Amino acid sequence: MEIKRSAGILMPISSLPNIYGIGTLGKCAYDFIDFLAKANQSYWQILPLGHTSYKDSPYQTFSAFAGNPYFIDLDFLKNEDLLKYEEYEHLKTSENNIDYGFLYHNRYNVLKIAYSRFKKDKLFKEFVKTNKDWLNDYSLFMSLKSHFNGIGWQSWNVSSSCRSNPPSCRGGRLCSMPR
Repeated sequence: MEIKRSAGILMPISSLPNIYGIGTLGKCAYDFIDFLAKANQSYWQILPLGHTSYKDSPYQTFSAFAGNPYFIDLDFLKNEDLLKYEEYEHLKTSENNIDYGFLYHNRYNVLKIAYSRFKKDKLFKEFVKTNKDWLNDYSLFMSLKSHFNGIGWQSWNVSSSCRSNPPSCRGGRLCSMPR
């Protein structure tokens, strides 16, 4: 077997240029792939893509499976008629640094608008079914984390029956995903 010499570049998704505060899996990612091809690069090494937790380290995530919502491209959502430009233009920031506090307090509200317009089609339902082994627990955890204003799970005042009997949680509308 012949091993061909090749090269690549390490570039985290978050570091891609984007006017909305953080690199995404949108046009900036496609443009970077085009750059790699023109530069005869064979590999793009990225950092983990998980939903980051406190201090936004890609090595400290809420799930090994869930993607980082910051990497959802807002212009792509607009192209899918899930957002209007006016609903996210206020997120424009400097491309030179990432303000995670600003993202945390503003970007999720915009993503919620897009979600409210999203039609749960056959593909979505298949995704939920295929990923139920992790998605249900992740959804419950993130719903509870939001309900308890982002504090660590060790400080939550929640019944131990919540995980084994999720409907007891849902009375307070804590869970957003069906079990």
